[in-house]
Formats: sequence, C-alpha cells, structure tokens
Amino acid sequence: MIKLHPFLLWCIVIAFIDPVFADNKDYFDMSLEELMNVQVTSASKKSQQLSDVAAAVFVINQEDIKRSGATSIPEALRMAPGIEVSRMDSSKWSVSARGFNGRFANKLLVLIDGRSVYTLAFSGVYWENQDIMMEDIERIEVIRGPGAALWGANAVNGVINIITKHSANTQGGLVTAGAGSKENGFGSARYGVRLNPDTTARAYFKGFDRGDFKLLDGRDARDNFNNLQGGFRIDSNLTPKDSLTVSADAFTSEIRENLSFATVKPPFTRDIIDTTKVSGGNLRSNFTHTFSPTSSYALQFYYDIYKRLQPFDSETRQTVDIEFQHNFQANSWNEIVWGMSYRYMDGDHTFPLPEVFTLTDPNPQNHYYSLFAKDEITLLDDELWLTLGSKFEHNDFTGFEIQPTARLLWAPHEQHRFWGALSRAVRTPSIIDESLNLVGQFIPPPNPTLDKRPIATVITGSHAFTAEDLLAFELGYRSNLDNAFSLDATVFYNDYSDMRLIAPINPIPTVNQINLPLVINNNGGGHTKGFETSLVWQMLDWWRWDFTYSYLYTHLKSNDFLQETQSPQHKTSIRAVMSPWHDVDFDLWLRYSDKTSFFTINGPYPVSSYVTMDARLAWKPIKNIELSLIGQNLLDSNHLESAGEAFANPTQIPRSFYGKIAWEF
Repeated sequence: MIKLHPFLLWCIVIAFIDPVFADNKDYFDMSLEELMNVQVTSASKKSQQLSDVAAAVFVINQEDIKRSGATSIPEALRMAPGIEVSRMDSSKWSVSARGFNGRFANKLLVLIDGRSVYTLAFSGVYWENQDIMMEDIERIEVIRGPGAALWGANAVNGVINIITKHSANTQGGLVTAGAGSKENGFGSARYGVRLNPDTTARAYFKGFDRGDFKLLDGRDARDNFNNLQGGFRIDSNLTPKDSLTVSADAFTSEIRENLSFATVKPPFTRDIIDTTKVSGGNLRSNFTHTFSPTSSYALQFYYDIYKRLQPFDSETRQTVDIEFQHNFQANSWNEIVWGMSYRYMDGDHTFPLPEVFTLTDPNPQNHYYSLFAKDEITLLDDELWLTLGSKFEHNDFTGFEIQPTARLLWAPHEQHRFWGALSRAVRTPSIIDESLNLVGQFIPPPNPTLDKRPIATVITGSHAFTAEDLLAFELGYRSNLDNAFSLDATVFYNDYSDMRLIAPINPIPTVNQINLPLVINNNGGGHTKGFETSLVWQMLDWWRWDFTYSYLYTHLKSNDFLQETQSPQHKTSIRAVMSPWHDVDFDLWLRYSDKTSFFTINGPYPVSSYVTMDARLAWKPIKNIELSLIGQNLLDSNHLESAGEAFANPTQIPRSFYGKIAWEF
C-alpha cells in the first residue's frame, strides 16, 4: 500500500497558509452562482443556463479536465454522477449511464460537437477511437436520463456531448509532451491563426504510446496501444447573420489484444496475441443563420468512416448525416425548437475466423429518418415552465417509433429550482441483435463414455428482435445554498420492457459437436431506481471540494440464460482542487465503486468493490510553461474494474505515474 503521509501532511500545512499568499486563478474567479449559470445546449438543443434546465445535467469544463489529470475522455467522465466508467485494459473502456455498463453498452448516446459516434454494429461506442486533443475541449455536457425526444433512438439512459472550443479561442501555439510508467510517451501540437477579420482556424496533431497492463495471474497482458491523430477547424462569420464551421479529424492506431477463443479440441480454448488496426476520419460542417435575437436555424452535415481489422472481424463502416434545426419564439410564452434529419449507415464485414464469429448479413445498409418538435411554455413569468416534445423516427429495424417527453420546471426562489420529467425512449436493434453467430465456449462432454462430442454454446441473433422500451420518471432539485455551496440532486425510476435476453433452445447435434443455440429475444424487463447528487463547497478562496454520489438499485426479471450487467449500487467521487500560490496547483481525487458483475459470453463475471485515488501537482516556473506530475490509481498496485467481454481476458488496472510539460506561445 502506498504511503500517503506526505500528501496528507502537505494538505494540513497549506490549509493554514494565509489566503493572501494565494493569487486567485481564473478557475476560482467564477462564483458558484456563475458556475451554475454556465450555458449548455445539449439538454434542450438551445443555449440556456444550467440552472434553468429541467434535466439531470452535469458539466465538465476544460479546467476540470486539466486538473483531473485525465488523458482520455472516459477518464474525465468519472467526474459526473450517475455515469459508470470502467477501464478494461490499456486501450478499452466501458461507459454507461444509470446502469447496464459493459464494453458493448447500448443505452448511451455520445456526440462530439453534435456528431454521433454511435456505431450500428452494437448500438454503442468504440471509446478507443474517440481521442480528440483534450486541451481543445471546451466542456462536456453529461445528461443522465432519456434524451430521445430530442436526439432519437439509443439516447435511452443518457446523452454525452463533447463540445470543442471555437477556433477564435485557440489562437497561437500549444505544445505538450510527457511520459511515465505506463504512458511510454505522448505529445501534441496545436496552432491557431486568424485568416481574415471574420475567420479563424486551428490545426493540431497528437500521438501516444501506452504500455502493457497485467492479467489476473500477473503475466503481461501484452495489450500496448498507440495512436496518431490530426485535424483542423475553421470558424467564419460569413455575414453579420451567417456563420460557418468546418472541421475534420483523421486517426490511425494499433491495439494489441490478449484474446481467448473457443475451440472444439481440448482444452477447448486457445489464447492468441494479435494486433487490431484501426483507422478512420470525419468531416463536419455547420451553417447557422440568425433571423432575429429570437429566431435562427442551423444546418449540419457530417461524414464519418472507420476501418477495424480485428482477428475475428474486419469491419468498414461509413455514416452520412444531415440535420436541420429551427429555433423561434412564437410569442411571449411559447419558445419552439423543431428539426429533421436523415442518416445513412453502410457496413462491410469479413470474418477471418468464421468458426468463431460471423454475421448472417455481412453488408448491412440502414436508413434513419426523423422529425422532432419541442415547445417550452411559460406558465408563470420567471417561475413556472412546461416543456412538451417528441421525436418521430423511422428506422429499418423496427419501423416507426415515437419518443415523447414532458418536463416541468419550478423556480419559487432565484436560488432554488425544482423539476420533474416523464419520458419514453427506445433502443433499436443493432446488427449483432439480428445477425450474430458467435461460438461462446465449448463445454467438455458431460458423459464421454456415451458421447465424446463437446457442447458448443452458440449465441445467435434474431430478426424477430424488436426495440427495447423505457418509461422514465425523474425529479430534481438544484440550488446555490449560499456563496460557498451549490447542490444538485436527482431521483429517478426507470421501467424497462422488451429488454434483450439470451435464452437456450433445443440442442442441434453435428458430427463434431452438439450446438446449444442461445437466441437473442425480447423477454427481459425490470426496473432501476436511484439517487444522484453533486455538491460543490468553496472552502477557501483557493480551495474547492467537489463531491458526487450515486445510488442505483437494479431489479431485472428473467427466467432465461443470460441477462444484462448488474451495476454497482454505490459510487462516490471526492475531489480537492487547490491553488495555494499563483503558480502552483495541487489536486486530489478519491473514488469508490461498489461491487458489480459484467455480462460475458461465458456468463456473469463478478468484480469486487475498490477504492482508488489520483493526485496532480502542477507548477508554472514562468508564465507560459506548466510542469505537472500525475499519479493514478495510487492506493493499490493493481485492481480489476471490468471483465473481458467478448474474447478479451480480464486485465488489471495498474498504479501509474506520468510527467507532462505544456508550453503556450
């Protein structure tokens, strides 16, 4: 166990330093009231103050990201209540909202500047592909609860929108570099220029090489990971009423993986070390026209492509998306947002190991059409608002879907907000739900003297699979209690029906084995309920505490073979953010996660509870250069956070350290 005495002693000493020695930084210059009034856009598809949002919203800003020491988006998401983040190995993460976490979590919609990074392959996110430059993130808006009325299917338990900075705010140069015990080396470079009085631009390049973690038995997992990525963004005011943004990114990476496949011969499994090669890119444009201070429209287009060359599946996927949105104020008490969109997704799969993994439809093409409308109605001026809205969507899997919401916000006092919501959301089928053919494991013959053939469990999709359905009830409270405290709390009840389950049917004998088909169906259901809170305490001018707590109770009914992941009941995060001098930052981050179990192809896999802590010490020897030292997972040499879903072997997450230098010019 690492000795923490120096950290604790240092905290005690600086607690008694006269605050006159602390030259307050920008991070502490904002009052808690100003922090609550940060503008957010994802909850209502319009800009509004955080305090006026009738939804469970948490904002992670750029300074939070920097001071957390996070090197990836999933690490930064650990700050948000109600969000489950588990690291699987050197490259892979599992992220979800309000339960059902796992590598292939399918109830969370993730966007980058409004561009969906959802993949049709499994209705989830390849987090290792989402590696934008962390310093370019302006904020991450985290919405827990259904966002389907605005964002459509698969925004079931939450929406995460990663919003990058306007290029006008990234002028000049920035260079970062670092290395550590697991971060073998990383660096980035960005430069922003003004092309003309109305146009700014930036370009960036970044890369890293991450070292091996360890398997449960202590062997090297041989899962090192490297990535190179670059891109640009251009923002232009074409006229006083018209603006245009164009951005693009491209990346290439190599992911070493320690995999275990079922085989028909004893010992019925074989391990391989192989490299997954991934590459891709995107192009996005957004045009906005302003009619008046109360009316505007936006037209967004993006194209996204990625290629994954894996040992068991080679996949190429392209997405084209066009979206139109119009905001206007019909009168003094009706503010309306409406829009429509079209999305086309084209996939192509080949199968290097067809005896292990195939799809019955290897070249799926899918079309999505949608229309949404939302009306915010002022019932009492500056006190009571009602929001009604719905998404109307057509997809190639289940046809027409309606996803409505009703939200009420009450502000009896300028420092207090109460809200409630009733919403419906659906999770439409993915390719694996309909087309999967996966050999999960070979079970030795139960009676070799009578029959020497092993039993093969074969998970198969079904074209009869329909959309999963959620009816969600939410109540929330948000307040600035005084100049030193702010509080945000939410309670919720989610009722699920037609959920995915995997159930056995009659065995099918073959010459070499007996196949036990496990067919995907909609026989699942159940409910979750929980409580989420975040508290900010400005203890001193230069010392702030951020506290989050999440409670989740999950009850799923099932008489079938396998069901969804059981999530931790309790999760807690405590951050101490300190700037005792104008050129020194010191941050501590303590986290607790309750025990859980993950869905795997071999059945539920239990993961014990754990406590861990990160620390960051940063110093600016001169104005534009910052040196920082970060320690992660300091309380144990290794711990397990997630199970190896699909073919991956469970991997421990190590204690690690890295140093970083950042130079602005």
